[in-house]
Amino acid sequence: MEITSSAGPQRFGVFLAPFHKYGQNPTLALERDLDLMVHLDRLGFDEAWIGEHHSGGWELVGAPDLFIATAAERTRRLRFGTGVTSLPYHHPLLTADRMVLLDHLTRGRTMLGVGPGALASDAFMMGVEVARQREMMAEGLEAVVALLRGDGPVNRTTDWFELRDARLQLSPYTKPRFDIAVAGSFSPAGPLAAGRHGCSLMSIAATSAAGFNVLGQHWDVVAEQAAAHGHTADRDSWRIAGPMHLAETREQAIADVAFGLADWVEYFSKVATLPLSPASASHDDLVEAMNTSGFAVIGTPDDAIAQIERLDKQSGGFGTYLLMGNDWADRERTLRSYELFAKYVTPHFQGSLDSLRDSRDWVSENRPTFLGASSAAIESAIRRHNAAGGSFGHG
Repeated sequence: MEITSSAGPQRFGVFLAPFHKYGQNPTLALERDLDLMVHLDRLGFDEAWIGEHHSGGWELVGAPDLFIATAAERTRRLRFGTGVTSLPYHHPLLTADRMVLLDHLTRGRTMLGVGPGALASDAFMMGVEVARQREMMAEGLEAVVALLRGDGPVNRTTDWFELRDARLQLSPYTKPRFDIAVAGSFSPAGPLAAGRHGCSLMSIAATSAAGFNVLGQHWDVVAEQAAAHGHTADRDSWRIAGPMHLAETREQAIADVAFGLADWVEYFSKVATLPLSPASASHDDLVEAMNTSGFAVIGTPDDAIAQIERLDKQSGGFGTYLLMGNDWADRERTLRSYELFAKYVTPHFQGSLDSLRDSRDWVSENRPTFLGASSAAIESAIRRHNAAGGSFGHG
C-alpha cells in the first residue's frame, strides 16, 4: 500500500553535518551549532539531523547522540535525528540501546537516521571495507529493527557482529518505536532497506544531477519493497535535503556566500572526494554553476520556493524539506537566511497565509460597506450625546 502526499512538503528542518572550515576554534564552532538549534527552535522548524564523521577536519561531530542530548536540553519542540549513524561502525545492540535512552531523555523528540558511512577515510581507520559498507548497513539495520520490535530475543551471526539472545532492557519511549530514516543518494541500497523494514527515506543528494534524476525511481523501490514486506509506503515520511542560502535580494545572497562557499567546494573536491564544481572557478561563476544546475539556491525566498516546487514535481511528492547546514555566509547572515526561510518559504507550503489573505481581501472588497456603517454609528453617538444636553460637533 502507498499513501500519497499533499502538494508540497509540510515540515522543514536542517541537515547539519556540520561543515566548519579548518583553522577555527572547534569548541566555539560546536557551540555555534548548538546556538543554531535554539534559533531554529524559536523559528518553528520541525527537525534537525546531526551527522557522524571521524576524519577530514571539517565535520566535527563524532557522536551525534551526545550532541542531540545537549541540544535537546536547550530547546522546546525541535525534534532531533542522527544524520546519520553509520551502522557499520557500531554494534547493533549498542546503537539501539543508546537511541532508546536518548528517546527517553528527550521525551520522544528522537529519530534514528542510518547509513553506510560517507567518508572512506572513516571506514579505513576502523578496518571496514568500503565495498561492504552497504551490505553491513543492511545487516545492522535488520538487527536494530528486530531489537526495537521487542517481541523476543534476537539472535544474529555475521562476520562483524553477533547477537546471542539479545534484548533491550529499556523499551522505547515512543510507541511502538521512534522514526528510523535510511539515507539514500544514488544507489538503490537506501530505498531497498527503507522499504523492506518499514522505515522512512532521506534523500541527501536529491539536488545533484544524478540524485535528482533517480528521485522517482528511488520511491518506486521503496513502495515495491514495502508492499513485498507488509509495510505501508507513505510519501509524507520522505525527506529531501538540499543546500540554500537566502537573502533579501539575489545580489545580497551572492555577496554573502563569498565568505565561505569556495572553501566548502574545495573541501568536497580535495578532502571528501566528492567534486561539485571546479574550486578554481571565480566566485560569480561558482554561484552561477550552483544555481543553474539546480544543486543549490543562492538567492531569495522566491527562489527557494521554486526549488522546492521543482523537487516536489520531480519526486511525485514528499513530506519534509531539509536545508543542508553550512558556513557559506558569516554568522549573522546565516541566521538571517534561516529566518527568511521561516518567514516566507514555510508559510507558502503550509498554507498559514491563506486565511489571512482571505480575510484581508474580504475586508478590502467590503470596505465601503464597513466605512458607511462606521460613519453612521459615529453620527448616531454624537446625536444621542447632544440630545442629552451635551455639546459635541465637527466644528
